[in-house]
Amino acid sequence: MNAAKRTVTEERPHTPVKNRLPLFALIFYGIALLSAVLYLLFLVSERFADFFNRYISSVLRAALAHLTNLIPFSLAEFLLLLLPVLLFVVVRIGLRHYADSWRRVFLFCASVLSVAALLLALFALGFAPAYRGTTLDKKLALDRRDVSAEELYDTAMTLSRQIAKESEAITYSPATDFSVMPYGYEEMNARLLSAYDEICDEYAFIQRLNSRLKPVMLSKAMSYTHITGVYSFFTGEANINVDFPDYTIPYTAAHELSHQRGIAREDEANFMAFLVCIRSEDAYIRYSGYLNLYEYVASALYSASPTLYWEVYGTLPRSVTKEMAAYSDFFDQYRESVASEVSETVNNTFLTIQGTPGTKSYGMVVDLAVAYYRDTP
Repeated sequence: MNAAKRTVTEERPHTPVKNRLPLFALIFYGIALLSAVLYLLFLVSERFADFFNRYISSVLRAALAHLTNLIPFSLAEFLLLLLPVLLFVVVRIGLRHYADSWRRVFLFCASVLSVAALLLALFALGFAPAYRGTTLDKKLALDRRDVSAEELYDTAMTLSRQIAKESEAITYSPATDFSVMPYGYEEMNARLLSAYDEICDEYAFIQRLNSRLKPVMLSKAMSYTHITGVYSFFTGEANINVDFPDYTIPYTAAHELSHQRGIAREDEANFMAFLVCIRSEDAYIRYSGYLNLYEYVASALYSASPTLYWEVYGTLPRSVTKEMAAYSDFFDQYRESVASEVSETVNNTFLTIQGTPGTKSYGMVVDLAVAYYRDTP
């Protein structure tokens, strides 16, 4: 008699679904909570903010800068361009694997938001204390106060003389009227770092750092936002818009490098960029520093006294005034744009939250410039 075959179906053991936050999310939220407590301490203690910025935040900024130095392009720009793809992938994973219950949806969203919490923590730990510490005028022992039209005139005249002196070594393009930077961005980077080393020898609060400037690939698109450079606190990179004329780039690069070294307020980053540029052994970098600061001072002088403004303007070399006119023509294509309005609103809101006067703070470098030349023999 043939025995019937018996089929036995073995049941696989059921793997229980974890209904709790993953460990990485708990760690990220823990770091964010710690950074929130520290941020409150920055708000109430200027001395603590100075200490943290100089001895702790500097380590984080340096670590990020050294890591991203290994990448020849801007990681921040790459991640920003990749963001739509990342969002699509995250939503797809959520719908496919975590949409079976509201609890699972909540845990998945909380896990995703923990990454955002970590990014906020990176800002709080690496850059926020620089907004709350001692102001640069006190660190440099400058007598910063309200300035008169006469003081603006004196400062503008001093800058005009320096511009005229440096312009003698500058080459200008007959086709565009713009000056020509005589080397590439890597060489400019090296020369700016050398100038920063000189500044670090004089001022101990400036972080010594070997970093790499990152030209933005989509610089022309970036120009519609009126942004000439940006420091990415979550990747530690100093990014520069290379669509703008050459004479603006060394100064802008020095500005972003100053953010990378813990100078957060925009007027202070502008002034530190000026000090670094004029300390350089390179004539073009010095020219960039003097001319960019002159434009800030001249704008304030024009508001105070158009007559004095035109008097100073008349002392500039013809090559320089032609370059300034060429810049105005260049900027016309970007002057009115929706992107610039959105960028202005976002940037102004961010800077205001950090306790500064918003985007107006860029122009407040004028006060520092006048104080510097008032106190300089």
